[in-house]
Amino acid sequence: MIKNVIKQIDMVATSDPTRIVYNNLGETNTYQQLKEKSDALASHIIELDLDKKSPIMVYGNQKFEMLVAFMGSVKAGHAYIPIDSHSPAERLEEIQNIAKPAACIAIAELPEIELSVPVISHTKLVEIIENGQGTVAPDPSLQVQGNDNFYIIFTSGTTGQPKGVQISHDNLISYVNWMIDDFSLPERPNILSQAPYSFDLSVMDVYPALTMGGQLSVLPQEVTDNFKVLFQTLPTLDLQVWVSTPSFMDICLLEPTFDADHLPDLSRFLFCGEELTHKTASALKKRFPMAKIFNTYGPTEATVAVSSVEITNDILEAYPRLPIGYSKADTKMTVVNSKNEVVPNGDEGELIIIGPSVSKGYINNPDKTASAFFEMDGGNAYRTGDAATISSDGMLLYRGRIDFQVKLHGYRIELEEVDHHVSSAPYVKQAITIPKYDKDHKVSQLIAYVVQKEHPFDRDIELTAAIKKDMAETTMSYMIPQKFVYVDALPLTQNGKIDRKKLINEVNA
Repeated sequence: MIKNVIKQIDMVATSDPTRIVYNNLGETNTYQQLKEKSDALASHIIELDLDKKSPIMVYGNQKFEMLVAFMGSVKAGHAYIPIDSHSPAERLEEIQNIAKPAACIAIAELPEIELSVPVISHTKLVEIIENGQGTVAPDPSLQVQGNDNFYIIFTSGTTGQPKGVQISHDNLISYVNWMIDDFSLPERPNILSQAPYSFDLSVMDVYPALTMGGQLSVLPQEVTDNFKVLFQTLPTLDLQVWVSTPSFMDICLLEPTFDADHLPDLSRFLFCGEELTHKTASALKKRFPMAKIFNTYGPTEATVAVSSVEITNDILEAYPRLPIGYSKADTKMTVVNSKNEVVPNGDEGELIIIGPSVSKGYINNPDKTASAFFEMDGGNAYRTGDAATISSDGMLLYRGRIDFQVKLHGYRIELEEVDHHVSSAPYVKQAITIPKYDKDHKVSQLIAYVVQKEHPFDRDIELTAAIKKDMAETTMSYMIPQKFVYVDALPLTQNGKIDRKKLINEVNA
């Protein structure tokens, strides 16, 4: 059992320094390089004398320096906030305003915004880690440990403001030990690293790989966006463990050669981030009949995932809609009704997670924290907002959202936040966003119903293009609706509220 994430990773560097930790399309880095460079960066951060335990924003993409920045930050006693370089400038400003970070490490070039904190540019970072070779490791007592925040990931918020989920070192330890103990991962596994670091699915590949002395094999976005290059690249990675959303797997299954014959070492598939459909799992099982396929479930607020089930032929035969598994050993899952009363097994209600991987809450947001986190049965508990049932043997069955939060291509999206951004666009008087589901109960697209203002365009398609262009300046691309419907008025409930449920029923009739 691992007791300290940082110490465990550094031990690999000491015992096997030349072992490859990061392979980015043939550009490799070793555990020794990760240790030396992160030690040098940590020493520099300590010399900056920043506010103790204040987080550090790390802005960039899937480069080795991102790992260096993560490890350097936590070795210096600061949690890191990963921000993808594809994020709009406004999101960076919002995160700065909410999290009040002590500094920013820019692996990629920052957008033209005003940051009120010290910035370590990529050029400066390279200088620090190259000139700091041989730096004595900082005092371990300064490192992130215990209940200290290890990382903070920002998710969608209901008012247009993102929420920063605080994950402590102890939260991460609970998760990593479960991954190592329960998923029969190969020794020193070679794991796919495809998810951006701002998406907590990336934690599923990064920390099991690093603590087990494994290798991260990176698929940058420019590769995944080009199907021809993607399918040429995959067989060259010698992957053993696959980590992705089901949506990314659906893309890969379009390629006939994506199978055990062409990827013979691939023996484990781990899915999280959205619902794994029966159709996807069945197709994958046929392509890789000897591989183990795991469906996992969990929100960012409980450290990536808290339940799992191996999708066997028996499971496929027994469940038309796949279960989300059994809770990990140190975690309790329960279902409550609207009065917060625990319901009997088999009854549907809101799923509550209780255990050591549950976050302490949202950074600098006491109201949202109080509404979602509480104590139950002597442990930290989180209201998931997910409807579920629990069978008599403890199997968890997901039934959908009880609110208006959805998953699209693995990204968690608050519909109210999309509403906010659409409504803020020019020429829009009022707007509401509706999810359209496919036959497998997955969100296939977002549809914006819009009451328009006066505008200079002759056709709806021109108006839609103008709204999308404006939203691209402030909104993550995956949050921009794929379809716009223009109406004279939005339907209202008896209480005078926009009747989202009525539109959802109409769209999905």
